[in-house]
Amino acid sequence: MARHPSRDPETERLSPRYTGIDVWEPSDVIDALIEAQFSAVAAVRMARAALERAALAMEDRLRGSGRLIYAGAGTSGRLAVQDGAELMPTFNWPQERLLLLMAGGKEALIRAMEGSEDQIGYAAELAEQHRIAAEDVLVAVAASGTTPFTLACLREAKVRGALTVGIANNRDTPILTEADCPVFLDTGAEPIAGSTRMKAGTAQRIALLLLSSLVMIRFGRVHGGLMVDMQALNEKLIQRSENMLGDLTGRNQDEVREALQQAKGNVKVAALLLRGCDVGQAAAILQRAEGRLREALALADTELNRR
Repeated sequence: MARHPSRDPETERLSPRYTGIDVWEPSDVIDALIEAQFSAVAAVRMARAALERAALAMEDRLRGSGRLIYAGAGTSGRLAVQDGAELMPTFNWPQERLLLLMAGGKEALIRAMEGSEDQIGYAAELAEQHRIAAEDVLVAVAASGTTPFTLACLREAKVRGALTVGIANNRDTPILTEADCPVFLDTGAEPIAGSTRMKAGTAQRIALLLLSSLVMIRFGRVHGGLMVDMQALNEKLIQRSENMLGDLTGRNQDEVREALQQAKGNVKVAALLLRGCDVGQAAAILQRAEGRLREALALADTELNRR
């Protein structure tokens, strides 16, 4: 059957640039694939204004008790799940405020589940089961912009009043036209036609990273370039917490360890303890500062100077 390039989504088209890739020298193949990855980064840069708008809208909606929800199928779904799963250890984002909707469920994270992306009914069931509501944010990711499961998740969330962010690599597709905050990543045709794990996947991964990182920074979960809300779950991360606190306060290792022990591993609380607060004061000040350590330290100095 003859191909009709004009009808194909951009990510599915055969690129003249790569038609001979199977007979190229290995070094030329590698160079071409690296070139494609650079173009993925460029596509994200072109979308930076849309990413900023989406992140600020997400921040505003998530200031209460709403959940951050990721939805996707196949490669896009796995990338979305990866980004979401990393928020808990990196930024101490509460597990109960994170929801990962993957076509095909957990099994689809490690192998392809044929037909799972077409499960529109399953998406509706998940929305009902998890009671997606107006205080939530749903980030839907699909290279095609038309994946039935992902689009159904977005539509269900929107009907329920949730903020919707749509990320896609084809222009004017439903996930972009129906999302509250569309992010178009113009990666074009792939080096291997239709293999959106390549340029499209790289651009999606970066876009997700930028969105979540900016939101977490805005929420005060980063201070001075440090992961001050990180969960210290192993020896390496415990050492990192000690190093962070030492850098922040200039105190010696014994003082740092004692403060972290009193603070039950919370770097922000420990920093306030080393400023002269007790545990109760530190917790109260952090709450007033909405978790932002810079503001909390200033408040602590003001209160302590009044004594």
